[in-house]
Amino acid sequence: MKLFNTLLMLHSLILVSCPGFTQKASFDVVSFSVPAGWQQQQNEGGIQLSVTDQKTGAYAVALITKATASGTTANQNFKTDWQKLVKASVQVSAEPAMLEPAKENGWEIISGTANYTDGPQKGLATLLTATGGGQMASVVLMTNSDQYQNELLAFINSLELTKSASTLINNPTAAPVKEHSNASILGLWVRYTIETSGYSNGLAQPSGGYFRKEYTFFNDGTYLFRMKNWAVYVKEIQYVYETGSWKLDGDQLTVTPRQGKGGWWSKSASGRTNEWGSLVKSGNWKLEPVTYTFKLHYYSGSNETHLILQSASPTEREGEQENHTLSFAPREIGKSLIDNPPGVKTGFENKR
Repeated sequence: MKLFNTLLMLHSLILVSCPGFTQKASFDVVSFSVPAGWQQQQNEGGIQLSVTDQKTGAYAVALITKATASGTTANQNFKTDWQKLVKASVQVSAEPAMLEPAKENGWEIISGTANYTDGPQKGLATLLTATGGGQMASVVLMTNSDQYQNELLAFINSLELTKSASTLINNPTAAPVKEHSNASILGLWVRYTIETSGYSNGLAQPSGGYFRKEYTFFNDGTYLFRMKNWAVYVKEIQYVYETGSWKLDGDQLTVTPRQGKGGWWSKSASGRTNEWGSLVKSGNWKLEPVTYTFKLHYYSGSNETHLILQSASPTEREGEQENHTLSFAPREIGKSLIDNPPGVKTGFENKR
């Protein structure tokens, strides 16, 4: 990838050999080649590639994040992910050395690198953040040794970005869903994220917990919102449901709740995340009529059109989010990963 060639100059390294690679792979909006022998781990938020020398303790990590909605600048996105993906996992004492911005396929790429420490380990971290079409994605590289420099540099050169969503959303063959029509938002839309317990060698460590939100929009103008949070580090399970009506007007989606309930349940004695204990306490759930600005963005990597909702201020449904914006992925009705607590009925159980 031409835009990443400047990284070779930055690190003053020369690619003297071509390590073995598996066939070209892709994740969301990024395609890449995996170095032979590297391990892969994928979750809802990204894919991690890593290799470790058990004898010397040398390691290298590459993390590719899933594209998410963004309404800020490329520079701000880089700063946000530098804090979240780099400084949250290792100790960085200096500001990153920045490269000149680059553009490709409708994306603006900001990149920088810095030395880090991770306990007794010392290494080099590089972050590349691509912004375009109302979304962003990042690639993080970390290594504590020059043992894997050839694999990392070849990996960087293999990176390719698909065309940004701003181009694809206007292409009727790429995005078959018509924007700003009632039919465009019918169905189940989900936001499923996993809980992590921190980082090890730059790798996020899943805890087994999860956070889930769902909207289901029905063709009779009603909707069902549900939320379930099963966190390892929280004693109880949180569950909320809300029902009401919805209406589209151009790019404005108004939801008007009519009823809703929330509460906290104990976890089951077995500790299984798909089981419930008993009701601990009910909670007040604020019924907020909200008008969202909505967009539909097509992600070629996953071949999905996501629903992007942005409110003027924080809502209890979405919580505190950057720019008050959340992205929801489509999912087939009937395949929700949220189950109701024992005895709870929303009134929409058999609705299609």
